[in-house]
Amino acid sequence: QSFKLLGFLDVKNVPCARESVLYGSLGSFVMGLGHFLATSRVRRSCDVAVGGFICTMLGYWFYCRYNLAQQRIRQRMLKEGMKNRIFFEGTYLDPEKKQTGSERSDS
Repeated sequence: QSFKLLGFLDVKNVPCARESVLYGSLGSFVMGLGHFLATSRVRRSCDVAVGGFICTMLGYWFYCRYNLAQQRIRQRMLKEGMKNRIFFEGTYLDPEKKQTGSERSDS
């Protein structure tokens, strides 16, 4: 069963969406309760809670998506390196192959 937030954000299938909503709700609760305990103003505390939800959710969303993009880049580089290693292994282009004096003079 999939859950859609605001009718378009599929929380189950979109990376980082679930965690962003959970951290946003936790941030909302903490900021709203903290503001209420400090000032005892209910309406203003609710406004702070909504603002805290938006800020925390967007902040964690960008943080998570940035880390996900970095991870995908590292995976792509590793995959390409493994492919090149398999492709060039045993040939004269292999960087780990020790070159002897006779091989150096040929190239």
